[in-house]
Amino acid sequence: MNNTSIGSSFDDFLEDEGLKEEIENGTIKKLIAYQMQEKLKNEHLTKTELAQRLDTSRAAVNRLLDPYNDSITLLTLKKAASILGKKIKLELI
Repeated sequence: MNNTSIGSSFDDFLEDEGLKEEIENGTIKKLIAYQMQEKLKNEHLTKTELAQRLDTSRAAVNRLLDPYNDSITLLTLKKAASILGKKIKLELI
């Protein structure tokens, strides 16, 4: 069967519009926030207990759990990833 798609991909469109990085970063932040909220729910943790596990403030946990707040430090992201059994990978290209 022939490929009937015409034009470029959605990724190409986002790239052309200068939106790709912003969209990807927002998606990653939302994913982390969602996974942390699930962790709280599944383990019956309070935000205060999560803050203690992350060795951070409750305000930082609120920022972490807010899918639209992108003012999170790299250290907090690294700790959150560790709590989720994951690692953060940064790449300069």
